Amino acid sequence: MFQDKKDCPYSIHQIAQMGVSEGKGIGQWFGPNTIAQVLRKLATYDEWSHLVVHVALDNAVITDDLKTLCKVNQESECKKYEANESTSMQISNSCSLDVNRSSDPNWKPLLLFIPLRLGLSEINPVYLKALKITFCLKQSLGIIGGKPNHALYFIGVVGNEVVYLDPHTTQQAIDTSLEIPNDSSYHCPYGNSRRMNLNQMDPSVALCFYFQTEEEFDSWCVQVHKVGWKKQFLIAAETQPLFELSKERPLHWPPLQVADDKQADSSLEFTFVEERAFEASDDEFEIL
Repeated sequence: MFQDKKDCPYSIHQIAQMGVSEGKGIGQWFGPNTIAQVLRKLATYDEWSHLVVHVALDNAVITDDLKTLCKVNQESECKKYEANESTSMQISNSCSLDVNRSSDPNWKPLLLFIPLRLGLSEINPVYLKALKITFCLKQSLGIIGGKPNHALYFIGVVGNEVVYLDPHTTQQAIDTSLEIPNDSSYHCPYGNSRRMNLNQMDPSVALCFYFQTEEEFDSWCVQVHKVGWKKQFLIAAETQPLFELSKERPLHWPPLQVADDKQADSSLEFTFVEERAFEASDDEFEIL
């Protein structure tokens, strides 16, 4: 699904083309919020994993919204699976458990992005301790971010330094359609990780979390409240909150849209462009 082929759901070709719907032309920089929105749209075409991708707005995570998106409607899901029986995918009779790739038959796995702007040209020091603690949560997938003109994937922290992987480290492409594919280029050798000081990070970041079951999501919410807010994770007397966690949507927000994005984006088919103008731009990080 991540191969460098234009018909693979999460290929660089599809990411670039879907970026057009977010106002980013081919060859332009994607900020953390833009790539999160692109992945959210591409996930609607991913019928194998049935992953729910949600991008939090205005630094706020609404638990009722996420449970609405992730709760499985058994009747509608089974009808959808029956309609796909003619495809190459093998559909099990216990449809929701096997096809959702989840140990919770009533919950679709959730990938949550929380885009944040933590300063103007550099991260405000009041956020540094909170950023370090986010890596301690077992549901964390790390942080999307970087430094000026250089995107990075932050996966951990040691003292006041973040550990990161550099996606610009190129490796040999492979064809996974082979009977026994060599997937070594999809893994990073130990020496590929690097460190940098926290205050060198660009202030535009996106926190990433994964919840395979509803129990994991509920546990995360408890940690944010119980461990976090009382121990300088999100809210403390001398710090600013990284984000807010609320049960219900604010009254001034529009209703939650649960409709499938496929209808809105069905016209966005990838078209190969042989000659592309890669414009120089310093707008790689967005202010939310």
